[in-house]
Amino acid sequence: MTNTVLEVGTGIFIIALVWIAASVFGLMLLRASGSAKLGVIPLFLLAVTITLALIFFPRSPETPTPFKEIEIVDTLFIGRYILLVVASLVFLVAFFMLLPFHLLEPVHAKALRTH
Repeated sequence: MTNTVLEVGTGIFIIALVWIAASVFGLMLLRASGSAKLGVIPLFLLAVTITLALIFFPRSPETPTPFKEIEIVDTLFIGRYILLVVASLVFLVAFFMLLPFHLLEPVHAKALRTH
């Protein structure tokens, strides 16, 4: 059962959607005037038919089939570490090339005030 949300399958969501839509359309038909109010009966029967079809003819079995233990294999292990080494070397080279410029920056003396 890979298509579950909170351990509830898609069929329950479809049933809920059918009954919400049937309730909304039923309320709209009940507010209509004349013989349009009788449209609620077929709408209710259609919602019951869809619900029973989804309950009695499920797509997948109730008990999940046993599956083989998934073995997680990192296929990009070497490439990822090579990328990490290259990025680290570039950082270290850039750091040690900029360090002398920072440490050897000349500090100029300020001029004394002369009166």
